[in-house]
Amino acid sequence: MPSYLLDSGLVIRHLRGQRRIVHFLRGLGKLGRLAVSAITRLEIRAGMAPDEEYPTQKLLSRFVTYDVDRDIADRAGDLVRLSRQRGNTLSVPDAIIAATAMAHNLTLVTLNRAHFEGIPGLRLEPLIENENP
Repeated sequence: MPSYLLDSGLVIRHLRGQRRIVHFLRGLGKLGRLAVSAITRLEIRAGMAPDEEYPTQKLLSRFVTYDVDRDIADRAGDLVRLSRQRGNTLSVPDAIIAATAMAHNLTLVTLNRAHFEGIPGLRLEPLIENENP
């Protein structure tokens, strides 16, 4: 059973060979199974260059992928609405990623702490770009 849901930024940096992130994710994978949202898969595949298809698919195949179902769609919609009521902006992709983590009782691992802070019920493992995990 997965323990961690990875945000898109971590997967992108892993694909770019950023050693710090590669080592961090390998270590995290020893602690629990890693997963991504279907939205993260979409974002990664949409941004890949033609010569990146094989390594991208190889990396994505290592993660459990959670689809967007009715519960996740409803939760994400509620998160966007609550964010607006508070005067903040939560993007639809980020809301889906957060809702996926919450629906499957996963800790979201992200480099974009500000995008997800303040979401009630979301377990967050934020990383800082220049932090040494």
